[in-house]
Amino acid sequence: METFDYTVRTTKTFDGAVSTVEAKTKEKGFAVLHIHDIKAIFASKGIEHEPLKIIEICNAKYASQVLAKDIKISLMLPCRISVYTEEGETLISALRPRVIADFYPQVDIGAMAQEIDKIILNIVDESK
Repeated sequence: METFDYTVRTTKTFDGAVSTVEAKTKEKGFAVLHIHDIKAIFASKGIEHEPLKIIEICNAKYASQVLAKDIKISLMLPCRISVYTEEGETLISALRPRVIADFYPQVDIGAMAQEIDKIILNIVDESK
């Protein structure tokens, strides 16, 4: 079974890793749509959590092409990259876009999913 995620450790600070992911996302022609600050959301409810930000990213060209093939693929969009800490280390993790093709084999998006997957992995690798 293929892994759904790609995760790397970084020596950057948590905030430094988040900033770098944002910058690399833009360099690769994607837009940052929203950043969910999970630690802050939980804190507002009285729950403690280690730093975690979920960065939603999108490329309108790719998104429009896959949605034209099957609107239900919207259930798996936008792409997400998480930056979090675990036992004092900062990690960057992404859901692999290539797995989307496994859920929708009838729409033949394998080549495009592989292309997007490569870009997302580059963003993660260049952010560490």
